[in-house]
Amino acid sequence: MIQSHALQSRPAISPGTPGRFARRGLGLWQPAAHALSPPPAIKPWLFDDGSLTAKLRKRSAGQLQVQVLRQYWGQPTLSERRTLQLGRGRALIREVLLLGPNATPWVYARSVFPAASLTGRLRHLRKLDSRPLGGFLFRHRQLGRSPMQIAQLPPHERLIPPAVQGDDMLWGRRSTFFLFGKSLLVSEVFLPALLDSRTQHHD
Repeated sequence: MIQSHALQSRPAISPGTPGRFARRGLGLWQPAAHALSPPPAIKPWLFDDGSLTAKLRKRSAGQLQVQVLRQYWGQPTLSERRTLQLGRGRALIREVLLLGPNATPWVYARSVFPAASLTGRLRHLRKLDSRPLGGFLFRHRQLGRSPMQIAQLPPHERLIPPAVQGDDMLWGRRSTFFLFGKSLLVSEVFLPALLDSRTQHHD
């Protein structure tokens, strides 16, 4: 199991900051084969279908941290509901930052858990706290995953907390995971510090 440590320092943004991921971005997400060509530095992150948690843990030399921004029961966006084939019911929504050394934000992630998926062997996902979701999912050989969708996210779309995005054009991806006959949607946005040439090395 991939381990991480809870963030002890002051949060990068207030935990109460509303998440607006994909509220207006219904048309932004495209199949990876149809997406605009991303810069070379981001391609290994966008198109890798392995565990992002494991990849980040290796990059951070074991210093990966998870900062929970918000976890709440709410209505997913229209785009998310269509992807998960949900009605207008509520789902558990979890927004986190994945942090590298010195609590540097590397990835913003948003997970949508339909209520029906949080039963049986997945019921404990309600209480992940600061543990990485990927550390649980990729332990299971029977894990399934949909084809990746890619989006280029301009600041004015306000798809993620403004304090995280700043003025940068960001790239994100999302896919649906299938485990024990249940589904959940995970969206991940790669932040500039992860791609800084000073932090790059061969994985």
